Amino acid sequence: MNETLETVFAHVIGRNPGEQEFHQAVREVLDSIGPALVRHPEYAEAKIIERICEPERQIIFRVPWEDDRGEVQINRGFRVEFNSALGPYKGGLRFHPSVYLGIVKFLGFEQIFKNALTGMPIGGGKGGSDFDPKGRSDREVMRFCQSFMIELYRHIGEYTDVPAGDIGVGGREIGYLFGQYKRITNRYESGVLTGKGLGYGGAQVRREATGYGTVFFAEEMLRVDGDSLDGKRVVVSGSGNVAIYAIEKAQQLGGNVVACSDSSGYLVDEKGIDLELLKQLKEVRRSRISDYAQVRPHARFVLGRNVWEVPGQIALPCATQNEISAEDATAMVANGCTVVVEGANMPTTPDAVRIFTQAGVRFAPGKAANAGGVAASALEMQQNATRDSWTFDYSEQRLQQIMQDIHARCFATAEEYGMPGNYVAGANIDGFRRVADAMLAHGLI
Repeated sequence: MNETLETVFAHVIGRNPGEQEFHQAVREVLDSIGPALVRHPEYAEAKIIERICEPERQIIFRVPWEDDRGEVQINRGFRVEFNSALGPYKGGLRFHPSVYLGIVKFLGFEQIFKNALTGMPIGGGKGGSDFDPKGRSDREVMRFCQSFMIELYRHIGEYTDVPAGDIGVGGREIGYLFGQYKRITNRYESGVLTGKGLGYGGAQVRREATGYGTVFFAEEMLRVDGDSLDGKRVVVSGSGNVAIYAIEKAQQLGGNVVACSDSSGYLVDEKGIDLELLKQLKEVRRSRISDYAQVRPHARFVLGRNVWEVPGQIALPCATQNEISAEDATAMVANGCTVVVEGANMPTTPDAVRIFTQAGVRFAPGKAANAGGVAASALEMQQNATRDSWTFDYSEQRLQQIMQDIHARCFATAEEYGMPGNYVAGANIDGFRRVADAMLAHGLI
């Protein structure tokens, strides 16, 4: 990182103390974009970097709600509207006990560049709450979502800010949020939220998009060398929405997915993960993956261990941030891992990324590889705006083309700046240039 960017980074840390995930996300981008500043000095002159690192708006609010015992609960809600240079703020809502302002800002910052890479007219934002939906009844989740929307509705709209789902926010939560928004505003504004049910404005492939898109990106990386996923041994972390549909698409493309995980441990099935059983456990019964081994005796569940100790050629981290440590990366390289494609947001620590890079492992950052989710959200917005509805096959084709385009731009940009094969640099520079050019065009705002 050059001296100018070091100064900017020090300023970011000083203005945002204690927000380690946000610091990490900013550092990762600043480490890459130095060559773009040399070629475009106008970015530095207009203080584009400083402006990008400062959210346009940060909203924090109280969310009171009543549980099934009649006891009042208090949670905290967040929405960080980070950058609207390319379009209305767009990014998910995360409901998880770990959520605090630093997490939301890290996710929102990543979202700026991820959304820019899609080529769609959407800005970057993120939100959520420290509410934990696990173990809560449907009515408790509904009451929380309704209270959350009582404040959030003031700040969102199809031309302003369009939230979607993230960890802890699926179709159930989006439904409750949309219903409350409609009730408060007396408007059937389909484009205000994405990830909706198919019966009320949702889009085909939206649920599958992040996982599918991650695998489409992996397939493009392999295709550069005339290779493919067919016959490859694949390890996936997580067992939520992203992981499930990454497993599905990897299997459809011939990959042998042998492992997945949850917060309690990991599952290994050497015959290949039984996807229908996994969906039944996670999407219908909402149970732990340890139950899988009780149904498939040849499979084994390992309690309290990290899935990255399972050998695999292709690694798809689809759980959460910083899940792959330097120690994990060293083990993965020793076990023959050749490609790592992030399905989650920033799941690989900086030290682990360095180990992969030094070992020649091809590595794709989440802002490029998991952009399929927000790309499909933008396609849902298009359909809502035109009162249209597309088929699954057509929607999947659009998604695949977007992911292929993202890969091509990241690959070409890395080559243009003298860093062939460096997808981190390619993604960061291409996304940054798109946002920076728009900000220059808008003047000092």
